[in-house]
Amino acid sequence: MTLPAHPTPPPPTTAPTRLATLGRAAARGAAAGLLGVTVMTVAEEVEQSRTGRPDSSVPGRTLRTLLRRPTTEADRPLGWDHAMHWGTGAVLGALRGVWAAVGLRGPRAHLAHTVVRLAFDQTVENATGRGAPPRTWPVREQVWDTAHKAVYALATGLAAERWIAPALESASGRRSH
Repeated sequence: MTLPAHPTPPPPTTAPTRLATLGRAAARGAAAGLLGVTVMTVAEEVEQSRTGRPDSSVPGRTLRTLLRRPTTEADRPLGWDHAMHWGTGAVLGALRGVWAAVGLRGPRAHLAHTVVRLAFDQTVENATGRGAPPRTWPVREQVWDTAHKAVYALATGLAAERWIAPALESASGRRSH
């Protein structure tokens, strides 16, 4: 069995040039992540207007806890919720931008980014004691959370792949590791 022909990879770039390319990709990815959060937020608003499901205050309480600010379960810190929501979107968008630059693209990358977004949220929420493991949530909540994170990942990925060329895609390791 022969592997499909691939174009000859570009010559290796110097470390400073590679870092600069990765930095630009991360910045564009952060912008893509903000776009992804916008799309996800619209989807959440539409869903919540139809289902009556309330906004979650867990992100805001999580951020307050991470920053060692006093918070209780009764707190509904809307500004903090937005800071966590948009900040996480930008940070994980930067990661997606780097992925686009190094050739991690397409449906597999969209799916992987959905998992990364879910895992990040659950890690920080559970590590701070502000969230419960998703397996303890009602199934409907699990479905909506996963769907909204998939919307974020798809919108972020499509933007990142449009705005960022796979300039650092490597041909190394295609045959064996």
